[in-house]
Amino acid sequence: MSSRPSIWTPARVLVLGFAAVIFVGGGLLSLPISSQSGQGLDFLDALFTATSAVCVTGLVVVDTGTYFSHFGQVVILLLIQIGGLGFMTVATFLLIMSRHRIGLKERLVIQESLNVGTLSGLVKFSRNVVLMTLTVEGIGALILAARWSFDMPWWRALYFGVFHGVSAFCNAGFDLFGDFRSLSGYAEDPVVNLTIMALIILGGMGFTVIVDLMKRRRSRRLSLHTKLVVITSLGLLLAGAAAFLALEWNRPQTFGLLDWKGKIFSALFLSVTSRTAGYTTVDISQLSTPSLFLDIVLMFIGASPGSTGGGIKTVTFAAIVLFTWSVITDKENVVLYGRTISTKTIYKSLSIAIMSIMLIATWTFILTLMEPVNFIRLLYETTSAFGTVGLSTNLTPELSPPGRFMILLMMYIGRVGPLTLGLALAQRGRKKAVLRYPEENLFVG
Repeated sequence: MSSRPSIWTPARVLVLGFAAVIFVGGGLLSLPISSQSGQGLDFLDALFTATSAVCVTGLVVVDTGTYFSHFGQVVILLLIQIGGLGFMTVATFLLIMSRHRIGLKERLVIQESLNVGTLSGLVKFSRNVVLMTLTVEGIGALILAARWSFDMPWWRALYFGVFHGVSAFCNAGFDLFGDFRSLSGYAEDPVVNLTIMALIILGGMGFTVIVDLMKRRRSRRLSLHTKLVVITSLGLLLAGAAAFLALEWNRPQTFGLLDWKGKIFSALFLSVTSRTAGYTTVDISQLSTPSLFLDIVLMFIGASPGSTGGGIKTVTFAAIVLFTWSVITDKENVVLYGRTISTKTIYKSLSIAIMSIMLIATWTFILTLMEPVNFIRLLYETTSAFGTVGLSTNLTPELSPPGRFMILLMMYIGRVGPLTLGLALAQRGRKKAVLRYPEENLFVG
């Protein structure tokens, strides 16, 4: 007799698990103890903040630094850490520490959460991910604390260092400086800029890539996935920074009043943070329309697979570009570094990109019916939510409750949607068709 398949598939566990963490976080943030005023936050706004933290986005409806008490800020910090690592990774680490046995079902969920291709050594890998994350965040926190100790008492500098170190590595973008300023006060500060950018880049590369780089080091021995992540990420970073410099160099609202070092730092920082981090050293609402559109493209692409960031992912984007080039050059296969990229990977990449575009277009269209706001601002906010970025033209606090709920749902879909979509496509790919129908050409292009 064949046993019935379990309804608790890895995808369902992840989707419901993230939802459970969000609702618990929303409940805690709505308590009077979570606010500085002692008045409980409206539950929808608390749920929005919890969703933004767990989905490591950074969009907010109230200012984190001035509205929430230390208790509320610590709750947000824990939600960011759980969301960045993945709740199953955190749960696995706690089970390992308590010497609890990890079963096959748990391993399958962890495999999907971390986006790795094998179950072999998965528990050890999960432990190493947590330890590596805490180490990198700790180093970043100490550097930031040392820098900020010149501007504030040492205990406050340490608190700020830990909060922003975790938030930056997890690509969350929450800050404590108040008045929705983010890091605008440090636009020309090399220590803050370089440290935050380094944390964002490491968090956005993906844990498997970092481990591969640490183990092999020599480029000839790196996996194709690692090479593609590094090349694509570096290309997007430099191209984005160059474009922002050209577009904003003389505009007094953004880069114009900075010296040449400040302009370069701001352009690099904006290019890095646009790919899912959410921190900013310039006022996003003052960017020119071409810069906003470029930002939307970068947010849509996002970080790399298996990372703390969102978007369709760098490898998905690279696979589509390589496939398009192979069609233009009339090549039968997509080949890179002596390896053929599978047709299944190409199909999955195209499906993810197309469904993501349709999702953003649908959400933006609905928001245009609900909110009397400029279209580019609505598209920017929607894409920021989908890519779990957190950059904003200061629109989120202005949205109506239904509009906030739409953005809340988009953040959630952006965090778990591409993962479950990839899983669904992989499962379908294992089913072989019984019948093969005759082919017929269509006129396209």
